[in-house]
Amino acid sequence: MMMTRRDAVAAFALLADVLATHTADAAQGAPAGAAAPPRPPVFKQDLPNLSLDGWEVTVSHVDYPPGRVGPVHHHAGFVLAYVLEGRIITKVSGQGDEKVYNTGEMFYEQPGATHEVSKNASQTEPAKLLAMIFAKKGATLTTPGRAGS
Repeated sequence: MMMTRRDAVAAFALLADVLATHTADAAQGAPAGAAAPPRPPVFKQDLPNLSLDGWEVTVSHVDYPPGRVGPVHHHAGFVLAYVLEGRIITKVSGQGDEKVYNTGEMFYEQPGATHEVSKNASQTEPAKLLAMIFAKKGATLTTPGRAGS
């Protein structure tokens, strides 16, 4: 089955909504499925203008124990990341200074970017994110060092 760019965006919009609803319900103690007022989108990002023919998405949990600092790295394709738990500090080349992302927030890594900073903001609490890497089938998903090196 071929996934179009439109299908991918729709699927991840639904995933983000489900994750945001679960997070908010758990935080407020609301029963699952309880009626709630409409919310604004969790995240909105223009995607690269490319064909996704021959591409796939790989979705992984990334655990950040207290104090974890990840190495400089880059990914094939592009990445959408959703913070499931805790606070994560990240810096992606071409996107400005370091930024803290909290539970329920997302960030984007454009094709060819280097993930320069990737660390848990806490020395005492764990953090976790859901990384969605869109890349050509068979590509090495994560490579140490700067992109193009």
